[in-house]
Amino acid sequence: MPSYRVRMVVGMMRAGVDPATVLPAAADAAREHTTVEASDVEVVRAVPRLTVRYEALDDLTASTVGRAVVDRVQELVDVEASRVTRRYGARWYPLR
Repeated sequence: MPSYRVRMVVGMMRAGVDPATVLPAAADAAREHTTVEASDVEVVRAVPRLTVRYEALDDLTASTVGRAVVDRVQELVDVEASRVTRRYGARWYPLR
C-alpha cells in the first residue's frame, strides 16, 4: 500500500490548547481513516512543522485523510501551509 504524508507549517496556538496534545490529535485524526505509520514535530529554520505519515489506497483517499488531519490541527493551532505527498522509493512527491 502506498505511503503518504501530510506536512503542516503551524503558527500560533489557540487559547487554552496544551502543545503536547497537538501531534497526538493529528495522528488520531488520520488513524480514524487509515493506518498511521509515523508522526513527528520538527523545527526547520525556526519554523515548527508537523508531519503525519500514513497509508492510503490511492491519491484521492490520501487527500481526504490529509484534509481531515489539517482540519483537526486547525482547531488547535493556526495552520499556515500544508501539503500531502506520496512516497516513491526514497523520495516524496506532491499529489497532482
